[in-house]
Amino acid sequence: MSVETEDRLAELEVKLSFADDALDALNRTVFRQQQQIDALQCGFRILRQQMQISQSAEQAEPNDEIPPHY
Repeated sequence: MSVETEDRLAELEVKLSFADDALDALNRTVFRQQQQIDALQCGFRILRQQMQISQSAEQAEPNDEIPPHY
């Protein structure tokens, strides 16, 4: 193998190593973002359920409403 070929091969190995590192970092970022999305969706579901419960409780107690003449 010639010196030029060895140099090109070494350069390709370095580039591949950097590409692997970048891909690993991107994978970790995507994984972390998916965890955050899942947590936000869970929190949103809980808030929606609490809001529905609160609205049903308000509708169930008409005695607490102020009459229109006040």
